[in-house]
Amino acid sequence: MTRQVTDLPVQPLASEPVAARLIDALLASIAEVGLAKTALDDVARAAGCSRATLYRYFPGKQPLLAAAIEREAARLGATLAASAELAETLDDAVVAVVVAAAEFLERHPALRTLLEVEPQLLLAEVGFERGDRVVRRGGELAAAALERLLPAEEAARLGEWVTRIVLSYFFSPSESVSLTRPESVRVLVSEFVLPGVVPAHAIRG
Repeated sequence: MTRQVTDLPVQPLASEPVAARLIDALLASIAEVGLAKTALDDVARAAGCSRATLYRYFPGKQPLLAAAIEREAARLGATLAASAELAETLDDAVVAVVVAAAEFLERHPALRTLLEVEPQLLLAEVGFERGDRVVRRGGELAAAALERLLPAEEAARLGEWVTRIVLSYFFSPSESVSLTRPESVRVLVSEFVLPGVVPAHAIRG
């Protein structure tokens, strides 16, 4: 059985400079031509190394893609943490996290190209069992940004819910709700998100 991207382990060398250049080159190629048309020879050339060197770091396209996904997830986590850092209330923090996550996804060149030319690849990653892993990972990132204001269990529940909302609107945009507009997100968060996830006393506590 073919393993999916989210099942693949990230290579331990992925943080080294050559590996980082390979990941950058992969994402740039995906942003330009999509994943299916991205060739490892082109990725290696753009990274300034040979195909043999690429294989010393990543034994194929899927492991390289898995490393890219994990690195971008780490970038997203840092972005969410920074967005929530100065928030004084829970609702402010959630609004900041939702907006930051939506902006990260919408402005990511590789994701935008995949959504336009190969949406089935993205949908496959967020569907059924694989979708559970995506939601779990996103929930962990969001929860880590919110734990300063909530007990860990409540932050985990809220992080998962935030992730589901962001993914839902990313794949199916709404004319009435824009997750990149704080005022729009604040209505969504105050009326529909927080009341069903955390105790009322914690929202502005």
